[in-house]
Parts: sequence; structure tokens; C-alpha cells
Amino acid sequence: MSEIFHVTATEGDKDKRLDTFLAAAFDLSRSTAERLIAEGRVSLSFGEVSKKYRLRGGEAITLSLPEPTPAEAQPEDIPLDVIYEDSDIIVINKPSGMVVHPAAGNETGTLVNALLHHCKGSLSGIGGVERPGIVHRIDKDTAGLLVVAKNDAAHISLSEQLKVHAVSRIYYAIALGNFKEDEGTVNAPIGRHPVDRKRMTICRRPGEGREAVTHYTVQARFGQMTYIRCQLETGRTHQIRVHMASKGHPLLGDPVYGGSGTKFEAKHKELINGQCLFAGELSLTHPKTGERMTFKAPLPPEFQALLTVLERECE
Repeated sequence: MSEIFHVTATEGDKDKRLDTFLAAAFDLSRSTAERLIAEGRVSLSFGEVSKKYRLRGGEAITLSLPEPTPAEAQPEDIPLDVIYEDSDIIVINKPSGMVVHPAAGNETGTLVNALLHHCKGSLSGIGGVERPGIVHRIDKDTAGLLVVAKNDAAHISLSEQLKVHAVSRIYYAIALGNFKEDEGTVNAPIGRHPVDRKRMTICRRPGEGREAVTHYTVQARFGQMTYIRCQLETGRTHQIRVHMASKGHPLLGDPVYGGSGTKFEAKHKELINGQCLFAGELSLTHPKTGERMTFKAPLPPEFQALLTVLERECE
């Protein structure tokens, strides 16, 4: 059975190719988006359906995704930035653009494929054949740290730590707009969007959604943009992106929650590929030794370059 998704192109999407738009909006590879168009799984409210179709802005787009078929991920020799590794855990600095685990449209080239080759089968099996070792994930276009379990005991320990908020995760982001305050907290439950199932949203009704808490601190102000530090108390899908957008400060380059299509992004498109968000710090208790461990990764070069550009343009 196919799953139907709906999304509407905005004025900021004008002149984008349909396949490029679909790849960003639905977290697909460009080739997969082309294939879905060719298979007749994409329809528009107006305009001819073609991978080369240029959006006018305002089109209602419907995508019919085939039901994914579970398949065992295969090892692939993909380089990994390993921050730490022992017989129980491995901490990876994931690059932007890499999907964490195989799914429809992203069957290969994922972090799991790379881990299977690197760890040579030494990963926990609790996540099943599609997600061996994976206890938490970060979005495709978000770079940064995540921990992977190399055995079931480690997987159970890390999952429990995540459940009771004992794993500290700190992200750095560039958001649109100038924050009124220097620090604050967004405490708003998050759930699946009722219409666009690829998106998450703030849930207003009691009992809907799951608890989500984000603490943020301003690191630097650049006129119409702000560099912030976010500490997660919970770890919901798209949490920082949804919470910042709910405050009127979507992340720069975020095509899903309103941070894309700015003049700054168009001017510096070589530095921006999706939301400007980086998982820079990770703290946890080692599942075997009980030692509290903290891992840090430097800002990606393109992220640091953006900050340099913002500093220069705001002088």
C-alpha cells in the first residue's frame, strides 16, 4: 500500500526544479525523486509533471511513496570520522548529507552501511537489520555527533539514558531574526503534522504530541540572524527546527520549516545545504565502566565560513 504525502511550494521555492524540491522536502536522494516522478507517483495542482519542471510557487504537490520493504543493510567502504571507539560504543561525527539508516529512497550510502563495514558485524541487533546499533539519530542535513551501540547491553544502557534524559546533547545553529532575549526555553509538545506526514508540528491540544524541551542561549547577533546554542532536554524528531520556527526564528536554510529562500542563502548557496544545525557536544555514561564521558567536535568548515561571512557583513 502506498503512503500519500502533500506539500505546497512557497514563493521562496520559485524556479527550483521539481526533483530538487522533492529531494529536500521529503529527505530523498535526487535520483530517487527523479524515479518517483518517472513512475507517475508525483502530481501537481497545475503544471506538467516532469523532473525538469520549474516551480512557480504555490503548487500543491502530492507524492505517493511505495511501502518500504525491509532489507538487510549491506557493508559499504565509506570513510567515517570516528571521535571515540571501544568494544561497547563508537562515537561518530556524521557529515551533512548522510542519512543515518537505510529507508525507502536511501537504501545505500548511509551511516549504517559505513558502520557495518567499519565494525565488521560488531553492532547491537536490537534495532533490527535496518538499524543495527542505532539508538538515536540526527537529520540527513544535520552534521555532528551521535553514539552507536556495538552490543545489546550497550544498546539497552544508552536507550535507558536517553529515556530518562541522562544523555546531554548540545547543538549550534544559525537562526533567522534577532532574538529579543539572550536565553530561554521552549517547552512545547511535538507530534506528526496532521496533513504533511513528513513534517513535525507543535501540538496545542492537551494529550497530543510528546514532551519536548529545548534550552537556547544566544552566542552572537548578526542583525537579521542569530547564532545560538541549543541544549536538548528531550530528543524529538526535528525538535530544534520546530521549536525555533515556532518562535518565529526558523533555522537558516531549512526548506521544511520556513528558513529557506532568503537573499542571504541565495548569495551564499555554496555554504548552505539544508538547515544550519550542528550537533557539537555529546555527554553520556559509559554503559560498562560507568564513567561520565563528554565528546566534542569542531564546527564544520562551511558552518565556520558562514559565521565569518556574517561577522564581515555585519561590521
